[in-house]
Amino acid sequence: QVQLVESGGGLVQPGGSLRLSCAASGSLFRNNVMGWYRQAPGKLRELVATISASGATNYAQSVKGRFTISRDNTKTTVYLQMNVLKPEDTAVYSCNYKDMSSEYWGQGTQVTVSS
Repeated sequence: QVQLVESGGGLVQPGGSLRLSCAASGSLFRNNVMGWYRQAPGKLRELVATISASGATNYAQSVKGRFTISRDNTKTTVYLQMNVLKPEDTAVYSCNYKDMSSEYWGQGTQVTVSS
């Protein structure tokens, strides 16, 4: 079992910044990919960014240049630094952990971008 605990969501004005954190614990495998997905009301869940254990990253086109995903040295905590936020970034952001045999999701954290 893997537990994912997210933090850092909230309300921010357009152009502002937020940082999301996701702490993973439990039976973690070395070769894993962690990332962030988001779901806006009435829309399907979409990938935001992922990062592998080796540090390889992948971003949705809509967030490239504005969001940065990173991992701490223990590789158990993933961060999503979100800059120049836009109203269309408003969504529930969920942390994801994937290894060769399992996939887990966090409970989600609301990000609202509004003036």
